Amino acid sequence: MNAESFLKQRLLCIAVVDDPDAAVPLAEALLAGGLKTMEIPFRTAAAAESIKRIRRKFSEMAIGAGTLLAVEQVQRAMDAGAQFGVAPGLNEAVLQAARECHLPFFPGVMTPTEIDRALNLGWKHLKFFPAEPAGGVAMLQALAAPFAHTGVQFIPTGSITTATLADYLALPQVAAIGGSWMAGRKLVAEKAWSKITALTAEALKIVAQTQNKTGRTKKFHPAC
Repeated sequence: MNAESFLKQRLLCIAVVDDPDAAVPLAEALLAGGLKTMEIPFRTAAAAESIKRIRRKFSEMAIGAGTLLAVEQVQRAMDAGAQFGVAPGLNEAVLQAARECHLPFFPGVMTPTEIDRALNLGWKHLKFFPAEPAGGVAMLQALAAPFAHTGVQFIPTGSITTATLADYLALPQVAAIGGSWMAGRKLVAEKAWSKITALTAEALKIVAQTQNKTGRTKKFHPAC
């Protein structure tokens, strides 16, 4: 599968998992809310095992590994069954490892220089992080303008909520939104599965309303 295939729903749930026993019910809660794409960051010792369990249980759930900061983590993510990778920054060694493993990848950028470098390296689906602290919708709109003709697409992530979701989705260069509010660490720890399902369904409703309002269907461009 290529990068854009994971962004069709225009929403990516980012969930930090501390206990691998929570992985399967978490994925089940997201699926119940209608979402079929999630990312588990490599921020805890439970990440790889959680990805492995979800892949084993739910073939319909596309799952990626986030916060990949080192080359060895790329291989660990692949071994666990991750279908795509995400990083908060632009680590060229990590990107090369992902390319060699044929792992679709979303590197993180926040400045024009980083966007330019990512494009020159052949990556066109970029995580804009941290979205809100970096200036939010206005900042991304300004950043995207001089690169619009390149076909670059962004996945804004960082402090986005249901209140700002539609504003980001309205930008032509936004492929999808990454967010943790649907399955926050506390919600996962408390096993608040019904709440996670409700928040997920609410977010997807906003996605649908935004697309209906703009009358725009996402057009994806080939990417590594």
